[in-house]
Parts: sequence; structure tokens; C-alpha cells
Amino acid sequence: MKHSLLFVEDEQDLGNVVKQYLEFMNFNVIWCMSAHEALLHYQQSHSYDLLIIDVQLPDYNGFELAEKIIKENKTQAFLFLTARNEKKDRIHGLHIGADDYINKPFDIDELVLRIKNIIKRNNKEIRPEILPGELQIGDLIFQKELLKLSLPNKKAVSLTLREAELLEYLHINSNRILKREEILLHLWGENDYFLGRSLDVFISRLRKALTHSTRVNIENVYGVGFIFSVS
Repeated sequence: MKHSLLFVEDEQDLGNVVKQYLEFMNFNVIWCMSAHEALLHYQQSHSYDLLIIDVQLPDYNGFELAEKIIKENKTQAFLFLTARNEKKDRIHGLHIGADDYINKPFDIDELVLRIKNIIKRNNKEIRPEILPGELQIGDLIFQKELLKLSLPNKKAVSLTLREAELLEYLHINSNRILKREEILLHLWGENDYFLGRSLDVFISRLRKALTHSTRVNIENVYGVGFIFSVS
């Protein structure tokens, strides 16, 4: 599952290079060139794993942007980029709550490593307590007996019995190609056209339930089946 980044940088050349490299490294990247634009994007979707914020922006600075975002989501992870190497700026950025503070010019591979470390650390920190009868799948909690699937910071989703059985079988076979006929034979004991159409409906419903997950996804393998991807 790709992690999502909101990248705020007003330098055209640097922004292009960093965005393309991060996408090459399998991140989803939204690039904004002003604090105002970034705030609008963030207000439309809070589901970013990390914000990468340049301190010096054309409208207002990155510190102010981070403070506005923290008011909306106190748990949002972010780091600062800056060409200014002043101790007071670094202390101010860390005091706001930044996970890291990187001076320009920087090595792009080092930036990628720092991003991955922050995301990995934060995923561990937000892991909810697992109770008896619950199963953790990536960043989700699955309660098969109650037919419930809990998503991060979201209300639990109700599942049908067949959806719960399908989710359990997908989980058992995580991160490998699972053929359609395997699923049909396991759930229904037979493989025919009409059951295949029912399977597509259940897959679609599960995908909708997984919309807000950053670590779990159902990928199509054309002409073969699916991969239940868990990171």
C-alpha cells in the first residue's frame, strides 16, 4: 500500500525533482507551492502519512502552516525543510512538534530514509490495543464474531457474514496472488459465473470499507485474481 505525502515547496525545479523521485520510490505525492494551497488540500483530506513543509513560502511560512494543521489534527506527522541554518528556527520547528528538520541542500535518498523511519515509527505508536477475539490487519482491527471492521480514527464498519469470511480468507493469504477460483471454491465450494459476479460485489464492498486505510488494499491481477496487500 502506498503512503501519502503532502509536499509543500515553492521552488519549481526542486519541487519537480523531489516529487518525481518520491513517486519513483512508491509514494503518493500531492505537491503544493504555497501554504494556502496546502491548507486547502489538507482540509479536503486528512489522510496523509506525512507532511513535508518548506519553511520559507510565498504567502506565510511553514511554521504557521504547521500550527494551523495541528489545530485540525494534533496527531499529524510532519517535517520541515529549510535553507536557513539557524538554531532558533530549528528549536522553534521542533517545539511546534515536527518529527524532523532537514537543511537544504539535502541528499534525496537521506530524505526518503527519514520519511520511511517517521512513518514506521508513527504506525507503531498509533497501534491500538488488541482485545480477545480481535485480529489486527495492518492498521485495521477485525472483529469476525461481531462482523465489525475498525479503521483508524473512523467509526467501525459493519460487515455481512460473507464479507467477514472473505476478509478472513484474504488475510490468511495476504501479499500473494490469490486466484478467483480459489476464493470461490473456499467460500462457496464451487466456481461458476454467477458466484463470480457475487464475489466482485463483495470485493467492491470491502474496498469501500478499506478506503481510509493506509496499509491495506485489494489489488486486481488482471485475468487471474487479487492480491490482499498488507504493509
